[in-house]
Amino acid sequence: MRLFGLIGYPIEHSFSAAFFSEKFEKELINDCAYQNLPLSSIRQFPSLISTHPELCGLNVTVPYKELIIPYLTALDNVAAEIGAVNCINVQGKQMTGFNTDAFGFEYSIKPFLENKYERALILGSGGASKAIIYTLKKWGIDYRVATRTPKMQYHLSYEDITPELLSFFPLIINTTPLGTFPDTANCPNIPYEAITEQHFLYDLVYNPSLTTFLKRGRDAGAQVMNGLAMLKLQAEKSWEIWNKHEN
Repeated sequence: MRLFGLIGYPIEHSFSAAFFSEKFEKELINDCAYQNLPLSSIRQFPSLISTHPELCGLNVTVPYKELIIPYLTALDNVAAEIGAVNCINVQGKQMTGFNTDAFGFEYSIKPFLENKYERALILGSGGASKAIIYTLKKWGIDYRVATRTPKMQYHLSYEDITPELLSFFPLIINTTPLGTFPDTANCPNIPYEAITEQHFLYDLVYNPSLTTFLKRGRDAGAQVMNGLAMLKLQAEKSWEIWNKHEN
């Protein structure tokens, strides 16, 4: 039996295990299983690997997309450039990190862009944010990142986001976990009164399907999209990687 799983914390509300279990059943894949493998600390990762010799691949979610890197033996070129990992191929002691978030984001939003957005505002500066930056650079879209603790030249604090500033960023991408079930009333602190029908709000959160962030955007006439399509695309890409590199 080949075992795959998701590491992160907390992950009880993730759809990944359900997605892969349904995939295995639908495609009559009888020699594989997928489990949630929560780690309250990244320091538990070596123990997880040693106690599950049947592990062949892992997905990685918050808060470990960057913290996992020192535990890996190699990174593919995309993950190395992004500086974050959400997919690991496990072959014994050889653990290679990949990033399928960038692929999932690109191909989920691409049909809606039509080259009409020149600037984007990214909410959050974690591992998922880095995958979004990689894709926006690829498309030549200028961007800024809003974060609670600005450290880079392209960072803004949330206090910097005025209604006037928001009018310059028609594409707004939430990469934070704010609004994820069960804390569904929460949302990023931006001036929603400045959102118009010219804006596109994309939320990497997919549970619930309509977050408060998206609802407030929709109510203002903006186009909105959640992260479910991205989740499915990055999961399928992970599956492709695990089977391409199978022992």
